[in-house]
Amino acid sequence: MTIGIWVLGDQLFAEQAALQSRFDARQETPVLFVESAAHVQERPYHRQKLVLVWSAMRHFAEELRQAGWDVTYAIAPDFQTALLDWIHTNGITELRLMQPADRPFLNWVRSLELPCLLTLLPNNHFLWTPAEFRSWAKGRKNLLLEFFYRGGRQRFCILMEGKQPIGGQWNFDKENRKPPKGKLNPPKPLWFEPDDVTLAVIDRVQSGKFSTYGEIEPFRWGVNRSQALQVLDHFIQHRLPSFGTYQDAMVTGEPTMWHALLSPYLNLGLLHPLEVIRAAEQAYYDETLDLNSVEGFIRQVLGWREYLHGLAHFVDDDYPQRNYFEHHRPLPDFFWKADQTDMNCLHQTLKAIEQTGYAHHIQRLMILSNFALIAGLSPQEVEQWFHAAFIDAYDWVMQTNVIGMGLFADGGILASKPYAASANYINKMSDYCKSCRYRPTKRTGDDACPFNFFYWDFLDRHRSKLQSQGRMSFILNNLDKMSPQELTEIRQKAIEFWQSCFCA
Repeated sequence: MTIGIWVLGDQLFAEQAALQSRFDARQETPVLFVESAAHVQERPYHRQKLVLVWSAMRHFAEELRQAGWDVTYAIAPDFQTALLDWIHTNGITELRLMQPADRPFLNWVRSLELPCLLTLLPNNHFLWTPAEFRSWAKGRKNLLLEFFYRGGRQRFCILMEGKQPIGGQWNFDKENRKPPKGKLNPPKPLWFEPDDVTLAVIDRVQSGKFSTYGEIEPFRWGVNRSQALQVLDHFIQHRLPSFGTYQDAMVTGEPTMWHALLSPYLNLGLLHPLEVIRAAEQAYYDETLDLNSVEGFIRQVLGWREYLHGLAHFVDDDYPQRNYFEHHRPLPDFFWKADQTDMNCLHQTLKAIEQTGYAHHIQRLMILSNFALIAGLSPQEVEQWFHAAFIDAYDWVMQTNVIGMGLFADGGILASKPYAASANYINKMSDYCKSCRYRPTKRTGDDACPFNFFYWDFLDRHRSKLQSQGRMSFILNNLDKMSPQELTEIRQKAIEFWQSCFCA
């Protein structure tokens, strides 16, 4: 009998379950990596995403070779062809694979007719397995993040004093919403120069064989565990101390602010979530950091990241197609070409994504998703764009994040209310409006901000559904204070916007 292991591109750590199951017999265990051309043509991925994943795979494959594993690295037209060739060549009788994080890919793997036994091992790159999440969710009236996060804090004893949270409260979100007033000086991110392996991948992506998006150079992301650990250490020392206070702030020319830039490495497997959480927690115990910064960051990893993965495997199969508000407007071209929009907040965010494949969570939620929601864009087109454009994007991240949190297309499974906001929020939490031709205080007229007329048009169009969301009742009352003439002008501005960008 020959046991072989297939390592996926987001399972790049030596302690992953499949590799661990054969560590003592690694010299007799064939290991497969596959760069699939067909897979990267499913959507126009960001060029830097392809470089990051393929370079990280190549680096990790070489690390396993140096550690004594029998590694095959296949550059193939598709996964199935490479997998079957490798199974036949090596006489594989049992294929071991750590369970894929992405549910569609997991279903595809299960559908394969293989000439050997398939053994799926639990994915130990997450702190909660899908089965454990189902157990937590069973019998609950709602699945709100806050309750899941508290359960995670208790289960893993993170920032706890016995059964109570350190500081006497579970989260310090109210202390983490400071707007960017005055001169801020966020620390520069830790970037890297590409090595020969990465340069070879850049050449492959630039070959013109793939339909892609975004700029490929300068490419400055880390591509191995050593570099990922350096980014973690740099974040703890230089970025985490002020992360909490300004985690919702947005500033022109500062696309990363104090954010960690760890999600690409976490989602590839180069960092494990528990080591990241413990590093932040230890910084608090060393009395070097404020609790609001540490707790705010830990909530994103222990709470949000684990919650999204668990929910992605818990919801019904039709979840990705949900469309609660029945929005069907196609994605405007400026999502792919930032220079085509004169809305400064959108331009700043989209331009940074073109250059790096990255934007922080408030830009994603309150600029991009907020616009898509109130403007009535198709949730499915928006989710596909998020998946293609972001360097840290995967099915398990984006389906629940965009369909649920960002666009409320699931009708409230994930969020307690739609995250819809006018220009007032953007003006408060950023400096974008100062350099924009639109006025954040105007709802009608030539210089009215589209976030304003789309926001009120959205509330008007969906009043009946929004009334069932208790937290929206106060806002909806403001509709009644508008004159019929102003409301008519708002509706007309929304129509004219789409006519002007030729995607009505």
